[in-house]
Amino acid sequence: MDKKALIQNLNGDLANEYSAIVQYITYAAKATGPYRPQLSQFFLAEAADEQLHAQFLANKIVALGGDPTTTASPVKPVKTDQEMLEAVLEAERLAVKGYTQRAKEAEEFGDKGLAVQLEEMILEESRHSEETERILRDWPV
Repeated sequence: MDKKALIQNLNGDLANEYSAIVQYITYAAKATGPYRPQLSQFFLAEAADEQLHAQFLANKIVALGGDPTTTASPVKPVKTDQEMLEAVLEAERLAVKGYTQRAKEAEEFGDKGLAVQLEEMILEESRHSEETERILRDWPV
């Protein structure tokens, strides 16, 4: 793994984190129905975690000599609370997959600190995923 490729891949992760922030803030505003207060708070809490991930990635990209992207990945359009939760679950699973790959790349590159931080982010994204799965488990159809 060369530095240029690692920076490029980290920028893809950063774009996904920006997208997650937009997704969570938008979904918090759009939540409706009897679970609106809980869903809105859930989404806003998740947005704060994603912001921390984005800040770490941007700092690391700069430390590696790159320029952080300023463009977010597209946010999936949704209409219902259930669709919001399903889109969140999909995004969290994608983040786990991406960070798992990136941790391997960081090890290959020789940046143990980055690999360890990415493992921590995998843990956090896995928790987000599991919590979303639990919310959806008995969601009324």
